[in-house]
Amino acid sequence: MAVEQKGWDRNQMAARAAEELEDGMYVNLGIGIPTLVANYVGDKDITLQSENGMLGMGPFPYEGEEDADLINAGKQTITELNRTSYFDSATSFAMIRGGKIAAAILGAMEVAENGDLANWMIPKKLVKGMGGAMDLVAGVGRVVVVMDHTNKAGESKVLKACTLPLTGKGVVDRIITNLGVLDVVPGGLKIVQLADGISEDELRASTEATIVN
Repeated sequence: MAVEQKGWDRNQMAARAAEELEDGMYVNLGIGIPTLVANYVGDKDITLQSENGMLGMGPFPYEGEEDADLINAGKQTITELNRTSYFDSATSFAMIRGGKIAAAILGAMEVAENGDLANWMIPKKLVKGMGGAMDLVAGVGRVVVVMDHTNKAGESKVLKACTLPLTGKGVVDRIITNLGVLDVVPGGLKIVQLADGISEDELRASTEATIVN
């Protein structure tokens, strides 16, 4: 007998995040699970922006069709569309800082109940730098975080307060994890949706942050 899967896998999390997008939106996808969202946009009229200088990203290429010159911010090969445009980093960040990007879907190491986000470094570990994360959370209209609910030790990554260096304070609007969807609201987090096979008690037990009704 097949064992029922509990919770969403990475692709299901990305597909759920794609449901957040609406026709006409310009959207930035962060490194990690968020890059998979490009595969689930479907027929929606969404324009994906990459801070390394690309507007109008398509899904990941099929094996054997990769173009090493076409990459996203995470250095993964991607495809272009018939409306794709290219530009320098200054223009890219002018779009972000100028409020032209409607939403960012980002990964995270930790999220706090007040919307604080930590997604760029772990002290004493080598990191490449913050990249565009700080600009994104300050400049876009809506920030959606997609991440695993707990770390490898089973400890909650959805916290009362972040312990890692912050990317931004009070910037997160919605959190999508393998256990469900939560919104940042006054007083804590509100459960919007439970992942497949996950009960509310299970989600609450895996969440350090305050969950309000």
